[in-house]
Amino acid sequence: MSVFNGLKLVSAKRPMQATPVVQRRNKMSKALFEQLQLATALANGNAYEPKRTRTVKDKLTGETRTYEFTKRVKQWWFVADSGKVCLQVRYGSKVIELAKGKNSIEVADGKELINVLGTVAKAVETGELDSLIETASNAVRARFIK
Repeated sequence: MSVFNGLKLVSAKRPMQATPVVQRRNKMSKALFEQLQLATALANGNAYEPKRTRTVKDKLTGETRTYEFTKRVKQWWFVADSGKVCLQVRYGSKVIELAKGKNSIEVADGKELINVLGTVAKAVETGELDSLIETASNAVRARFIK
C-alpha cells in the first residue's frame, strides 16, 4: 500500500444519470452543433446530410434489419424583410425568448451566422442559458400533459 500513501483516496459513487439541467444542456448543445455544421456546409456550397440508423424487426419473419436514413435538420435562421439573417434559438419546437419580447438574433451574413452559433453554443455549455432552456422545456413538456 505504499504506492497509495501519496494519493488522496475517497469513497465515491458514480451517478447513474445526469441531472436534468445537464441533460437539457446536452440536448441544446447537440442541436447547436448540427446547426453549426449545416451553416458551415451551406457556406462552403455543400449539403449537410447526417446519417442515422434504425433497426426494425419484421413481425412475420422475426428478422431484424438495419436501415440507414438521412436525418432532416431544419434551419434555425431565415432572411427577414430587411435582408438581414435572423437566427432563432430553439429547444425542441419552441423558440426561446432571449430577452423580453425578443426571440431572434440579427446577423449580417453567413460568416457572422457561424460565429454567432459558436457564441451561443459556448453560452449553453457554460450554463448561461439554463433558465431560458428550462422555461422552454417546461413549455414543451406541458403539451404532453393531458
